[in-house]
Amino acid sequence: MTARGLPATFRHLTLSSGLRASAARDPQKTALIMGAERRAYSTVVANVNRTANLALALGLKAGDNAAIISPNCMEYLEIAAGVSDIGAALATPNPRLTAPEIAEICNDARARVLFVHPDCEASVDASRLVTVEHIVHLGAEYEALKAKASDRFTPGSVDEWATFSIPYTSGTTGKPKGVMLPHRSRTLGFLAYAAEYGIYSPDDHFLAISPMCHGAGFAYAFATIFLGGVTEIMDRFDPEAVLTAIHGGEITGLFTVPTHYHGIFGLEPKRLAALRGNRLRGIVANAAPLSQDAKERIVDYFGDGLLHETYGSTEAGVVTNLRPKDQLRKAKCVGLPFVGNQVRLLTEDGRQAAPGEVGELFSSSPYMFNGYWRKPEQTAEALRDGFVSVGDMAVRDDEGFFYIVDRKKDMVITGGLNVYPREVETVLDLHPGVRESAVIGAPDPRWGEQLIAFVAFNDGQAPSSDELIAHCRAQLAPYKLPKRFEAVDTLPRNANGKVLKTALRDLHSARQKGQPT
Repeated sequence: MTARGLPATFRHLTLSSGLRASAARDPQKTALIMGAERRAYSTVVANVNRTANLALALGLKAGDNAAIISPNCMEYLEIAAGVSDIGAALATPNPRLTAPEIAEICNDARARVLFVHPDCEASVDASRLVTVEHIVHLGAEYEALKAKASDRFTPGSVDEWATFSIPYTSGTTGKPKGVMLPHRSRTLGFLAYAAEYGIYSPDDHFLAISPMCHGAGFAYAFATIFLGGVTEIMDRFDPEAVLTAIHGGEITGLFTVPTHYHGIFGLEPKRLAALRGNRLRGIVANAAPLSQDAKERIVDYFGDGLLHETYGSTEAGVVTNLRPKDQLRKAKCVGLPFVGNQVRLLTEDGRQAAPGEVGELFSSSPYMFNGYWRKPEQTAEALRDGFVSVGDMAVRDDEGFFYIVDRKKDMVITGGLNVYPREVETVLDLHPGVRESAVIGAPDPRWGEQLIAFVAFNDGQAPSSDELIAHCRAQLAPYKLPKRFEAVDTLPRNANGKVLKTALRDLHSARQKGQPT
């Protein structure tokens, strides 16, 4: 036994542990590709070591937090591994956020060091950062600082249950919540990906097109190099570039959200025909439900036996998966519990829901979060007997397959990104012409859902949609902006004063159909 009471053979699973093992097995093998640049495993590990030493030189220590604001790039993965190797955690704000949103997250996370991509410098410069002591600009400055740091670093004893990353997700109050992700949850998740999807091995070549600032975008990209494969990175989604890479390259797997397919199948038929054919072994889709029509097009175009549609959350990791063989026979289904996961559907009185009966979905697995950063009450609300819920309501059929039927909370998923209406409503209500507002999600063929804002104006005022958009744009990221504003005399409420969003959805639907309201 060790001094800590652990078996002498025990080794903590950390973010870099698999990466280092892969590098030791084949140091010169390509690990990362972006554009014309390729980095071998030995180079990636050297960069991780330099970043760890750089973080220590900047005063970071175990238990501290840093942050990164950047689009997808090789450095994103290396910084996450390097910072976590010293026992610190990395907050990952979306690079599309506004200056006030960036400040809110960095200050809440108490980030001491901030890594910033050149594309995001203007927003960061305008942010009122309270806790940040050092800003490191990616590019020339970061490379110069790395060059001064040693490429030798021996990871200390970082507990596998320690937090390595803090992605932020908004709560129903509109305030962002930091989701504390431990090394253990993601590394065990990586191993489960290999078992479930069949596209994570030393022989695989993964295309990373989803933003790494989100839990899934990062996890699916890092899993490949953790397990010895090649991760090819794109900093933005270009449907033709994606298809070209899949058609002409070595790509065996990719992670997608429904919006990607709107762009892909929006290409000219001749281009789609010319780029047909691939070497894929699997496709993972997540973030929002795929329509049955989209599933059929994906299967027809990319091939049968490839598509996995998963359901999960940043808090719980992957919860269920609909495997390729069931894609076309199980409509609007999110599949069976993911490997290693237990799922419960609980009614309001706490009993297990019967098949066909709606219940709140709870899950328990090795892939779960440590809790919400500095929010113990909200952490407790999400947990029940060791199972976690993010408020989704579901039913189970007689074969044990799950179907998400509604959200207990009002979150809208647009373009694969989570938006909580209360955050938008809070901004809208600050406009001098707005008396009250309510925001809902409505189905949209391109974005999955679009934001619709119902607005009641103050007497004698009626700001235009352009004015309201300009007002929101100053405080909200572009993906959080309503696509449509609908005027109402007053918002429908129940006896307790709660806004009836179901009534607003019905009103929007009736107006779309030209029915009297």
